[in-house]
Amino acid sequence: NQKEYLHIIYQEIERMSRLSENLLRIASLDSEHHPYHPVSYRLDEQIRNSVLTTEPQWNKKHIDIQLDLEPVEIYADKDLMEQVWLNLITNAIKYSDENGVIEIAIKIIGSKITVVVKDYGIGIPKEALPNLFARFYKVDRSRNRSIEGNGLGLSIVKKILSIHNFSVGVESEEGVGSTFTVYIPISQ
Repeated sequence: NQKEYLHIIYQEIERMSRLSENLLRIASLDSEHHPYHPVSYRLDEQIRNSVLTTEPQWNKKHIDIQLDLEPVEIYADKDLMEQVWLNLITNAIKYSDENGVIEIAIKIIGSKITVVVKDYGIGIPKEALPNLFARFYKVDRSRNRSIEGNGLGLSIVKKILSIHNFSVGVESEEGVGSTFTVYIPISQ
């Protein structure tokens, strides 16, 4: 019994720690004084590194990550953008089935760089899509109680992208998967 209770306590401490971290991050991003240090760097290399950082998570679920990354340089705050990729990739892993596939691509289309993170997981109901980037919003928990989260990850993504004047879109179908697309103007 002690081990079981300790495990529950440990999980709750981890959950509270993640929540506190995310609350501090969102408060910092909301403040006028959040550090913003844009530099020129290779986006494709950053995304490769983000995929490597999340390897323990996708490896555990035996997920195949397929990359199609055009080499491209962007001008942005590297640390903030890394948070975007980690949040999107982690979500794709979280909502993918065992032995699933996640596709990540960078394409230059017209005057925009697009970064696509596509999973073939449980998908998102149509009625949830308008609220997806709202703070503390969680898609109906009864769909999958084993999935952890505090409803701040996508709002952090949206906030970071808006600081950069970048944007994000989502397409999803329940039982088919979700596609998140980040749009980065080339003129940036």
